[in-house]
Amino acid sequence: MANTHDPYEITPQVLLRAYSIGMFPMAEDADDPTLFWVDPEERGIFPLDGLVVSKSLAKVVRSDRFRVMVDRDFDAVIDACAGGGADRPKTWINERIRRLYGDLYQRGFVHTVEVYDQRDQLVGGLYGVMIGAAFFGESMFHRATDASKVALVHLVARLRAAGVKLLDTQYVTPHLASLGAIEVPRDDYHRLLDQAIGEPADFYVWPKEDLVCGLQALTALAHDK
Repeated sequence: MANTHDPYEITPQVLLRAYSIGMFPMAEDADDPTLFWVDPEERGIFPLDGLVVSKSLAKVVRSDRFRVMVDRDFDAVIDACAGGGADRPKTWINERIRRLYGDLYQRGFVHTVEVYDQRDQLVGGLYGVMIGAAFFGESMFHRATDASKVALVHLVARLRAAGVKLLDTQYVTPHLASLGAIEVPRDDYHRLLDQAIGEPADFYVWPKEDLVCGLQALTALAHDK
């Protein structure tokens, strides 16, 4: 892994440029005010035609027991992602990360997928950066069983419909691997990135205000697969 500590102020413009050349920032922990750049030797990606949706997960998605929205409440999503949990006691999301990605959200480069229960409580979700036809997943969380998986299914379906070519997961955990994530060498990742970054894609191919049902998402995943 190539880690580079950056002595200069990171602006939203610098952050976008870093993503476009294959780097992303991290902090050691939530209390560390500094950031460092990461360009892993092995990069995690989700092949957009390779998401593994089990029969049980498909049933949950199709049931629409969760309501899925996009770009409704960035602050709540990043707060939840930064909150840690029993399976993730440590978080790298510090105040600088919150400010930078909040700024990019206002500029239209950061997007969220949010999962709500029947009481309109946020129970899962994720956020990431989108440049051209590349989407860089940053973090996800769940407060209800399967909620983050439902968010991922809806994300991949939306990205396929939008014409996105690359879904970056940064690293591959056993959990992500079980859903279809793979590792590719840095040079291969950079080639994929170069091909995707200049291509057009529309995150709002399904309008922001529309409620996308589970069947629509699953149909998008199955199309041309």
